[in-house]
Amino acid sequence: MIKQLNAAPDHAKLVAWVNEWAELCEPEAIYWCDGTNTEYYGLCDEMVKSGLAVRLNSKLRPDCVLFKSDPSDVARVEARTYIASEKKEDAGPTNNWIDPVELKKEMRALYKGCMHGRTMYVIPYSMGPVGSNIAKIGVEITDSAYVVINMHVMTRVGNAVLDVLGKDGEFVPCIHSVGKPLENGASDNGIWPCAPMDKKYIAQFPETREIWSFGSGYGGNAILGKKCLALRIATVQARDEGWMAEHMLILKLTNPEGKVKYVTGAFPSACGKTNLAMLIPTLPGWKVETIGDDIAWMKFGKDGRLYAINPENGFFGVAPGTSMHSNKNAMLSCAKETIFTNCALRENGDIWWEGIEVPLEPGEKLIDWKGNVWEQGQVDADGNKVKAAHPNARFSARAKNCPAIASNWEDPNGVPIDAFLFGGRRPSTLPLVYQSMSWEHGVFIGSTVGSEVTAAALDVKAGTVRRDPFAMLPFCGYNMGDYFQHWLDIGKVEGAKLPKIFCVNWFRKTADGRWLWPGFGENSRVLKWIFERCDGEGKAVETPIGFMPTTDAIDRSGIENEVTDADIAELLTFDKEGWKNELAMIKEHYKKFDRLPKALADQLAQLEERLAK
Repeated sequence: MIKQLNAAPDHAKLVAWVNEWAELCEPEAIYWCDGTNTEYYGLCDEMVKSGLAVRLNSKLRPDCVLFKSDPSDVARVEARTYIASEKKEDAGPTNNWIDPVELKKEMRALYKGCMHGRTMYVIPYSMGPVGSNIAKIGVEITDSAYVVINMHVMTRVGNAVLDVLGKDGEFVPCIHSVGKPLENGASDNGIWPCAPMDKKYIAQFPETREIWSFGSGYGGNAILGKKCLALRIATVQARDEGWMAEHMLILKLTNPEGKVKYVTGAFPSACGKTNLAMLIPTLPGWKVETIGDDIAWMKFGKDGRLYAINPENGFFGVAPGTSMHSNKNAMLSCAKETIFTNCALRENGDIWWEGIEVPLEPGEKLIDWKGNVWEQGQVDADGNKVKAAHPNARFSARAKNCPAIASNWEDPNGVPIDAFLFGGRRPSTLPLVYQSMSWEHGVFIGSTVGSEVTAAALDVKAGTVRRDPFAMLPFCGYNMGDYFQHWLDIGKVEGAKLPKIFCVNWFRKTADGRWLWPGFGENSRVLKWIFERCDGEGKAVETPIGFMPTTDAIDRSGIENEVTDADIAELLTFDKEGWKNELAMIKEHYKKFDRLPKALADQLAQLEERLAK
């Protein structure tokens, strides 16, 4: 008999769904999460006592805990992530597909008895401010207390969500298990529970709006409100309901006169997205505030503008490389009430990672992310440096603790978007910034976003551009060609007052490898030009690729010695030969899409014509 640890809500469909999964998974008990601090800290205490977590020094890092995951369970497992649409062609060429009937049969067999010896937690959660007309409600079943506390940080959990759901409200059903049953009173003994890689599945069923996850306890594989609902399922909902679910930051930009604009931006990984979302501007009188660092949901308002919410409640940030220099606001966000995963543990009870720019004591020994003693300069048998923290080590921090968080970041009506930014890591060809000629041209820019990879990366040819359209390659829940068409359709909505579209590239280098642009807080200078262009101001010249700033349009006051006249000229030069090579690469890129909209093929042809002149 399964214990009922607390009362179920008065929602017949929800309760029946939970009972159906309990019958299959066979947990020891069922607990309905209420979202309270008592629940959160109680679960933290339980995991510390069990040895699964370490409580950090309360004076240095109050109310923070550190977890070490299994070495096989350290990141999203894209190879085991599926869009199980009814038709393979609806998943498209960029997603893994399995027949949904066959997949459900296979996964049901894995779920049978998978929660033996564990509590089944039921997490009602809202993506977005509770009650917002842009928000969506999900319910995640899980046997992982680690998932529960992360959902507390990353979403809005608990009774307030059930109140909005009422007796018959709609929700996205999400089922998750670590896939490690405990038989005959056994425990995890402080060891991270998960299943072998070939048993891991992260499955999205777009037609039925379901998420099934098995075998991983880590990140977006298990915290199902994150990428699974907020993007893979939400993109399908957005397509069908006429809104947008995007892998975009949202920032609030205020000029010295107090005028405000809101900007969203999509960037592939390692392109400074979080840094931009929490930017500290260097231009006097300018202010940047954070609405969201990762995901934007946007719907049209009555005035024809797109209004965006951040559907999340926290930041799931990559720790290595984050420092007071690279992202002061992120560091301050995780100063308290934070969950750290796969970071190193210092002797003083604080965390540490590569790039944190906090010096260690001479001879100081750390406990690395695998639980081993670690010293600076340590090398493995092959002579490679051993890292104390995993390269994908994470912090789950509450957005409310970010010093740059905007006062209106939880406005249920959303904020009106003025500009979309796209960008990648491109050492040549792409200028510092340019503006699209039209909405369709902007969609073309977004569909061709990419970053150049180095010779050391993934056994690919140096100079190869790895394309990541709209930074959505792993996250679009349906055929990417149809997703491009949805963007084009948004541009045709009657009465729409659409954001301007820009492409930025902070990563230009000289031929000898010197950075041409200082980046970080100086990016506020580019944001200033974008701000001006949204008002029909800002000096610009038309080129075959779009509207580019004149060399005196970017405010360089105070950095004239760092960014010289020659540097800004190079940053804002139209590279005709480079763009001819780019054109050839875009043609190859577009061949991958079986449902490429004609409008984008036309944009490609028009670019070719302009380059030929």
